[in-house]
Amino acid sequence: MRPVLIALLALSLANCGRLEQVGKAPEFNPVENSNEFFAMTSTPMPTEIAARPRAQEASLWSGSRRSLLGDRRAAARGDILTVVIEIDDKAEISNSTGRSRSSSDTMGMPSMFGIPQRLNAELPEGASMADAYETGSNSSYQGDGSVARNEKLTLRVAATVLDRLPNGVMRIQGVQEVRVNFEVRELIVTGFVRPEDVSRQNEITYDKIAGARISYGGRGQITDVQQPRYGQQVADILLPF
Repeated sequence: MRPVLIALLALSLANCGRLEQVGKAPEFNPVENSNEFFAMTSTPMPTEIAARPRAQEASLWSGSRRSLLGDRRAAARGDILTVVIEIDDKAEISNSTGRSRSSSDTMGMPSMFGIPQRLNAELPEGASMADAYETGSNSSYQGDGSVARNEKLTLRVAATVLDRLPNGVMRIQGVQEVRVNFEVRELIVTGFVRPEDVSRQNEITYDKIAGARISYGGRGQITDVQQPRYGQQVADILLPF
């Protein structure tokens, strides 16, 4: 009984923090502790500073990113770009498999130098070497399967360049939280992009992000109702039936 009581006590303590949110809207995650904030506030590496051309700020043809014709696409750590997520996938798979087999085998020895006749006298009544054995088998199999999936998601989120790898590829991360009443919707995008894939509008589509991880979910009262209780989840794992 002691292990059971310890487990129940641990579950109760884990839920104590959620009791503080009773009657309140879910809190936002602090921006100051995020990777984006650290990338934008940290001092860039000397190579990143040297990579940016220096020219007169008043010149229209300068290489500065703030000039009229300057390249404003994200290229260094701390820069911001827009990730466009437009997922419209539809897949249908259907297959059918059938298999059947039938076999029979018969063997007899009616005569062979008089040996079968001598053996027949020793065999039980009704048995004869003329029909030594006869076998038959029949099997069949039929299988059908189908998969139908339809997903559609259209979102836009601002992402921050967390790091620029030695080969020039940028690691990005974008987090967006929207609170409506007592429910917080979270959108998280991470992955690796090439600078040349960023458009002139400083945007990149999700299909150009390598190792993309896109999460769209929420937390709050509605999500709590939709999820089974901890005890039920534990019971579903432990109970064999």
